[in-house]
Amino acid sequence: MDNVFGQVRRLGVMGGTFDPIHYGHLIAAERAMEELALERVLFVPSGSPPHKRASAWAVPKDRYLMAGIAIASNDYFQLSDIEIERTGISYTVDTLKALLELYKGAQLYFITGADAILDIATWKNPAELLSLCNFVAVSRPGYSLDNIWRIAGMYIEQPEQSITGLGIPGLDISSTDIRERLREGKSVKYLLPDDVIDFITEHGLYRSYCLEKS
Repeated sequence: MDNVFGQVRRLGVMGGTFDPIHYGHLIAAERAMEELALERVLFVPSGSPPHKRASAWAVPKDRYLMAGIAIASNDYFQLSDIEIERTGISYTVDTLKALLELYKGAQLYFITGADAILDIATWKNPAELLSLCNFVAVSRPGYSLDNIWRIAGMYIEQPEQSITGLGIPGLDISSTDIRERLREGKSVKYLLPDDVIDFITEHGLYRSYCLEKS
């Protein structure tokens, strides 16, 4: 993978299955960039994630292409194939170490859902993971980070300095819900970019999901 940003000091990393990518992901990345003064946000579609191998319905290449379509209009967003080009299971700790080597001197801010951080104990090498970057826990306003800090405190000192809460108003969009709506023949307009919807339709994505669940 090439360094797509050159010298950058504060880099957001938006990791996820993106199955499919939707406006919730884009809003979270934009808000994190604004609130934390990030210079750029790198979107990293997962290859073979250890927690979601059974639920990734679109192949990595298609999830990567959809992410690229979704962020194309934002000059501050960029796409990385670091995980989908990696063989075997994709672990976040390995990705972060590779990005730190690529973007030397940069402070990384890993943007993910608050619920995902609650499961940090199930991630590979959680203590090392928490030491590599700042985590941005995306949640609805009013969500308490107390449990997240308590769990992270099992691995690092002063977890409050390593995990930042980011409340997103009205962020109630999920890829699972989008797939379900597709299965039921309901509209997914305004949940994800129109160009991504067109890609899903053109390539017949999630049809096996729809048939299996029907």
